[in-house]
Amino acid sequence: MLSGPATVIGVVVFVIVVILTVGICFYIYDHNPWVSRLPTYIFYFICERLQVDLSKLSTVIPLSVVQVIEDMEKEKPIRFMAQQLRTATDNFSVVLGSGGCGTVYKGISRNNIHVAVKVLRGASEKIIEGQFIAEVSTMGRTHHYNLVRLYGFCFESSLIALVYEYMVNGSLDNHLFKSKKGAILGFEKLHEIAVGTANGISYLHEECPQRIVHYDIKPGNILLDSSFTAKVADFGLAKLCNRDNTHITMTGRRGTPGYAAPELWMPFPVTHKCDVYSFGMLLFEIIGRRRNVDVTSGDSQEWFPIWAWNKYEKKQLKEFMIVCGIEEKDEEVITRMLMVAFCCVQYRPENRPMMSIVVKMLEGAIEAPEPLNPFTYMFSAVTEPDENLARIAWNGGGSEWTSSDVHTTSTVVNGTPLMTRYEITVATD
Repeated sequence: MLSGPATVIGVVVFVIVVILTVGICFYIYDHNPWVSRLPTYIFYFICERLQVDLSKLSTVIPLSVVQVIEDMEKEKPIRFMAQQLRTATDNFSVVLGSGGCGTVYKGISRNNIHVAVKVLRGASEKIIEGQFIAEVSTMGRTHHYNLVRLYGFCFESSLIALVYEYMVNGSLDNHLFKSKKGAILGFEKLHEIAVGTANGISYLHEECPQRIVHYDIKPGNILLDSSFTAKVADFGLAKLCNRDNTHITMTGRRGTPGYAAPELWMPFPVTHKCDVYSFGMLLFEIIGRRRNVDVTSGDSQEWFPIWAWNKYEKKQLKEFMIVCGIEEKDEEVITRMLMVAFCCVQYRPENRPMMSIVVKMLEGAIEAPEPLNPFTYMFSAVTEPDENLARIAWNGGGSEWTSSDVHTTSTVVNGTPLMTRYEITVATD
């Protein structure tokens, strides 16, 4: 048996070489995306050699997408292959809906669970990747009763798709605007839908490890399950934000005209309060069971929120209830919802309540304050502070609404032309 200094030196050198080799391998695996994906490529190569009908994986997956996928896999979502989704959807035969970012198909998984498969499409690969990252990085991190659940995803050269839970009753807009189904949704159920939606948004803003701003709250993005429970969906415009950030850096316009907050369309700082504004506009449509813009109605109802405010300001809520077909038994809850809507659509973001407060007001746990006129800036320019206007703000450290006599002026106060352009002109779908 060999022994002595030479043997000891040899063993030490061998151990050092092994350690260095393993370290280099780990470093390459950790820092080279192609190498870290090598097992996946080998799997696909074997499948192709066995003539399994799988789409070829793109040779290069964008680094940003790789990072998102790696993060998602830690959260235990399912990574589907394109062929699996083709089988589940019967080759994408049943269309549930479509939009600018893709088409949604109905499918059924191997364990007989109905799913909705959203196939992403866009004008460029960059747009599709951005949509994928936005939805996966947000929905993959959320678990809430009032948010649509993301089951998994597919990212291949031939198919980029997201797999969501199937919502049997479709979107809220179908029940409010597009069919006679709306008649079966009484105000008690509509109130539950409003509270559920507010709960979902509150979770995104205040309970997630990183705040999530949705940017596109509207009836078409509120889905309903078999019991008409509201679930917030479509996070294609959503963004993760650190809670320490006062404002959000924007890259291009977001939101849907008619629901988007003024700051999203003007050079003003943007915060999560833009979702609060959109929710307020959604509330108006739930209350009226009609679109906020209805060109078939008389001029007095052309824009429902202003018409509603005028009735409230003139103390004509009884007439408001009659015109909207609201029965006496529902008047209390509708009045509460109306006050909350006025608070949510305040022109200034800092005057809008947090969504957790919105939930409490809708539930009647706290009373909604006397609202300011949300549309003051649409009609007249204000150059000096108005002592008669109280600035409403929620005192986060206390338990009640407070008012300040100071009303901060804005250089952009004559908003009529702009508001007319993006609030009144709403695309029909």
